[in-house]
Amino acid sequence: MKHPIEILERYWGHSTFRPNQLEIIETVLENKDCLALLPTSGGKSVCFQVPALIKEGICIVISPLIALMQDQVESLKEKGIKAIALTNIDSRSELDRILDNCVFGNYKFLYISPERLENNLVQERIKAMAVNLIAVDEAHCISQWGHDFRPAYRKIKNLRSLCPDAAVIALTATATKAVVKDIFEQLDFIQPKIFQSSFYRVNLSYNCIQTEDTEYKTIKLLNETKGSAIIYVRSRIATEQIAKVLDNNGISSGYYHGGLDSKIKETVYSNWKSHKFRVMVATNAFGMGIDKSDVGLVIHLSIPGSLEAYFQESGRAGRNGKKAKAVLIMGPNSVEDTRKWFRNQIPEIVFLKLIYKKLCTYFQIAYGEFGRTQMGLKFDEFCQLYKVSKLKTFTALKVLERHGILVFETFYKNKISLQFLVSNKRLQQHIKNQSIKNLIVNTILRTCEGVFERSTVIDVKKIANKTGLKNNQIIQVLEQFKSEEIAAFENRQTDAQITFLVPREDDKTIHAISKSINHQNKIKLAKLKAVLAFAQNNTNCKSVQLLNYFGEKDPIRCKVCNVCDAADARQKHCTQEDIERVYKTLEKRTLTSRELVDICNLEPEKVFFILRHLLENKMINLTATNQYQIL
Repeated sequence: MKHPIEILERYWGHSTFRPNQLEIIETVLENKDCLALLPTSGGKSVCFQVPALIKEGICIVISPLIALMQDQVESLKEKGIKAIALTNIDSRSELDRILDNCVFGNYKFLYISPERLENNLVQERIKAMAVNLIAVDEAHCISQWGHDFRPAYRKIKNLRSLCPDAAVIALTATATKAVVKDIFEQLDFIQPKIFQSSFYRVNLSYNCIQTEDTEYKTIKLLNETKGSAIIYVRSRIATEQIAKVLDNNGISSGYYHGGLDSKIKETVYSNWKSHKFRVMVATNAFGMGIDKSDVGLVIHLSIPGSLEAYFQESGRAGRNGKKAKAVLIMGPNSVEDTRKWFRNQIPEIVFLKLIYKKLCTYFQIAYGEFGRTQMGLKFDEFCQLYKVSKLKTFTALKVLERHGILVFETFYKNKISLQFLVSNKRLQQHIKNQSIKNLIVNTILRTCEGVFERSTVIDVKKIANKTGLKNNQIIQVLEQFKSEEIAAFENRQTDAQITFLVPREDDKTIHAISKSINHQNKIKLAKLKAVLAFAQNNTNCKSVQLLNYFGEKDPIRCKVCNVCDAADARQKHCTQEDIERVYKTLEKRTLTSRELVDICNLEPEKVFFILRHLLENKMINLTATNQYQIL
């Protein structure tokens, strides 16, 4: 058996592992279950990829995001490692072929979504594979207490019966104690090992700044900071607007969001990574798989929906170990705007029923039926047709996806479908003595199943490669067949894709998931309150607030966040008499910081410093209603 260091040097070009990596790998090689709780940029993927390469057989990786799967597969391929993801597969025959290759040892890694695991064919083939390890990436998705719960994750443990000899490794960057407990229970872990690195980032300062002019503050920060930067905003249109503002102020930038064509995404990311422009303005679609260590600044111009999301996105700064900043810039209406956004993020059950019915009508899905084929959707057209809010509809579709009703993917795609309307005999007579048509038709018949029985998605690029013809030549011939009523042909441009996973039962379909949705909404509300409290709390060290949230014991002050900086400056002007005045006032009754400012007749900044000092020395505590009381 090869040593892990040999594998690391051969494929990654490194001679040493990061903290905890080797211990995790050795645990996996001993065929023991474990949880790797490592922060963003902690090198989680290496923890399952290295042992999987050492052991005989194939590693099954469960991941929630298509983009993340594709990114890791491409990274492995670049290293000369055979890997594949079950994404964008249009036919059963193609799925069958890929799975057969996995069975007969042609791949070392199979990436798959939890929803795809429910497919009977997939389960049959997995049972026949020599599975050496099951890796559950983004494992927090398995927990109802997590910030991105996906019910399909709870069925992953069924893999144990299909692969009884394979160990399971769960990996995540963000998990509270409740989430960790849930991961253990849902994956049937018995006495698992847990490896947890501290969430403390010594080189990263967290800052929450209130300002009247967020645009001015953003430009000022960028001019004061060197190196690459990321700016996170909430909407797609805002990415373009902010990027334009930066360009107009001499700061080179690009923008990135989920609605861009995959090739454009690749180009934009490549240009940013190679320093062709400095700042990436993006929605939260930009994040997974980012391989850039010299980001010196991450700015949030909107408050994220949870501290988990904020921590992950902020953690993309300072991966090279150099000093870096994460800055949340809030305008006068930021908190209220976040609450409004949140209300739109929580679609009511009535609205979910409406969208589900309209979607079935749009695709002409009959009651009791469903098709697992991928269907292109023009999202804006759909919203205009049924006069529904784009934001609420987008959120509703993501909720339906998380609960296993459908798969909703957003990307630009040119979908071409074809069905021959005449018999094969007549078709062959029609193309007789026409070499180009003959070549195209017979290539389609060899590569596409059921093209006489039903409308079938065809890959024009693949046909072009096999025939040596250009894409437009093939499309012209198919258009001609349509005009001659030889075939039904559709060339449809879409920006989203839907795959129905359950039969249409209208209200009954939604009722089955309504209890879970309502429970999740309560958890999301609690997470929103936590992130708003973090954003507005200028008393406690920002790093300490984050570490307390993730359950770390006795975290130390970072001394570099905006709270610590201000406190250090105030300390010089704060007397023991001031501290005693505040403490004695609290001895009389429980008060908020604002009430203390008024009663003690001290500057707000000085009161904040004193409260932090008393909290750190465990002389007072903060109640659930944001009041301070003597211990």
